[in-house]
Amino acid sequence: MENKKNNPFTIKNWSVDDRPREKLLQKGKAALSDAELIAILIGSGSRNESAVSLSQRILASAENNLNSLGKLTIKQLIEFKGIGEAKAITIAAAMELSRRHRATEALQMRKITSSASVFELMQPIIGELPHEEFWILYLNNSNKIIQKAQLSKGGITGTVVDVRLVLKNALSVGATAIILTHNHPSGTIKASEADKILTQKLKIGAASLDIKVLDHIIVTEKSYFSFADDGLL
Repeated sequence: MENKKNNPFTIKNWSVDDRPREKLLQKGKAALSDAELIAILIGSGSRNESAVSLSQRILASAENNLNSLGKLTIKQLIEFKGIGEAKAITIAAAMELSRRHRATEALQMRKITSSASVFELMQPIIGELPHEEFWILYLNNSNKIIQKAQLSKGGITGTVVDVRLVLKNALSVGATAIILTHNHPSGTIKASEADKILTQKLKIGAASLDIKVLDHIIVTEKSYFSFADDGLL
């Protein structure tokens, strides 16, 4: 059997110019393709396929979309020849770090200036989930976020929202305004009748406590719907 150390598909046996690690050091991380970055994570491919080629094949299965890649399970990743459990976990961990980084960057924005800013904040958190989650953003007089909180977590088609809990927490953190937001796993950005009824119920209840409902944002993976922008508030 050929010694694994002599495997020509191992990154260390490539030309220096073709090695992703060396390329990153010499030209910077922006010079690397997505496949080359993933190749660095997995280190090597199989006996008949380079790490970059394997990474390209994995990306192709996810339509060359990193968000789609991040949705692949460990089980799905190890179906690729050359990807064992350890490599699959490394890829999954890197994708999760990327998601958290996007969420952190959005949170640093802090001040809500538009419906788009809410989408940028919440999409990394709920935009790609397979189930519905309902979140509340609690704001002060300057529209800066005091707190963001998950109110409920449900199935594919809906969640249960306790209006009293929303308003109780608003009072406890001293919020003068709130923004409602939840995701639609189906990808549709159309507001349902249940969404409209709940929004009005919260708006009426909040008004009695001098708290404004500024918007209700429905988030999907790639887009959003704003009640305020559409004149439904």
